[in-house]
Amino acid sequence: MGIIRLYMTMSLDGYVVGPQDSMDAPMGIGGFRLFNWLDRRNEPGPSGQVMSEVNATRAVISGRRTYEHARRWQGDHHDGVPVFVLTHDVPSDPPPGSVRYVTDVRECAAQARTAAGDSDVMVHGAGAAQALLRAGELDELELHVVPVLLGQGRRLFDNLPAEHIELTLNRVPTTPDEEDLARRVTHLRYHVRRQ
Repeated sequence: MGIIRLYMTMSLDGYVVGPQDSMDAPMGIGGFRLFNWLDRRNEPGPSGQVMSEVNATRAVISGRRTYEHARRWQGDHHDGVPVFVLTHDVPSDPPPGSVRYVTDVRECAAQARTAAGDSDVMVHGAGAAQALLRAGELDELELHVVPVLLGQGRRLFDNLPAEHIELTLNRVPTTPDEEDLARRVTHLRYHVRRQ
């Protein structure tokens, strides 16, 4: 069975969006700066490798806020894979495409793992990542760390309990030879160690 892996771009000070994010400004003020590295996603190198791995996942778990701010990906995240939206309240309108709403984090993880089979499950969103970590269902974190300080916004790990979650570093591909400083990123992959 595949693993559940968070893919998240963040600033060096831990923000995943800038301040005042909303449906009209999904990345907040200045938050799109975090995604300049995606300009190289179709080229050889670390960023292209990461995107190939993203596109090889066979299911997606998303937090409701991320899902809504992404305009529901028009019902298809990539290649029609099932999208499981972790939410407290199921909307009354039917979900588009291959989307399913799930209110229980363990049930969400189980459904996503089953749907992905032997492939991996991709996770989007700070809230979903935190819920999966608390439930012991997140296996790895792939963090795309951009060398910028946003100073404000929404942090990836703000609402975790006061306990240690031990990680093991598995990979560190970086873009050190990138001439355009705005496109530099370090891709860090950590395995979540179970106690």
